[in-house]
Amino acid sequence: MITTRKGSVIQVDIHGMTADEAYHDLIRLLDRVGKDIREIHVIHGYRRGDALKNMVQNKLHHPKISYKCPSLLNEGETKIYLKK
Repeated sequence: MITTRKGSVIQVDIHGMTADEAYHDLIRLLDRVGKDIREIHVIHGYRRGDALKNMVQNKLHHPKISYKCPSLLNEGETKIYLKK
């Protein structure tokens, strides 16, 4: 999982991971993320199947998540907005 930070946004690329690996890594990230982070942009791709996309959008749940939505400009990305 490749992670970069820009201000209050973390961008995570989970290409090449299994849905199970990505799920556990994202949960660990959510567990340790500070209150200064407002969004996590997860790049999961969309051309090689929907397993990662479905996991992020439908199966990933955590108390810090306020809501999730697909990116309007990139079908291979989901934006996770965190609670204040």
